[in-house]
Amino acid sequence: MELDAWAFSSQWVRAWNSHDVEAVLAHFGDDVVFTSPVAAAMYPETAGVIRGKTDLRHYWTGALQRIPDLHFVVEAVYRGIDTVVINYRNQQGGLVNEVLRFGDDDLGIEGHGTYLITGDWAAAPIQTDATG
Repeated sequence: MELDAWAFSSQWVRAWNSHDVEAVLAHFGDDVVFTSPVAAAMYPETAGVIRGKTDLRHYWTGALQRIPDLHFVVEAVYRGIDTVVINYRNQQGGLVNEVLRFGDDDLGIEGHGTYLITGDWAAAPIQTDATG
C-alpha cells in the first residue's frame, strides 16, 4: 500500500465536512464492506453491516439527512499494514475511530466505524487465558 495516510485523512475529513458523499466514496472499491453501530440503528435489517458501494452511498446519504450538522475534527491518524485509522471527534464531541483497510489499488475494501465507550476500566476483569 502506497497510500499517504495523512493526505488521505485530510481529503476524507474535508469531504465529510463538505457533506460530499461522492468525494468520500471515491476512495472505496465497489465491493467495500463497512460496519457501524450507527448503521445498525438506522437500518436494523443490516445488523450494522453495509455491503457494496451502492448501499454505502445509501447509508451515508441517509446519515447526512438525519445529522445535518455533521462535522468531524481529526485528532490523530494511524497507519498500519494496508490499514489507516482516523481518530476524530464528531459534531457531539464524541471520540470515533474509522478503521479502514485498503486493497492493492489504494481503494478501501473494508471499514469499521468504532465509538468510544465509557466505563470503569479499572474494575473490568482481565482475561488471562487464550480464549480471551
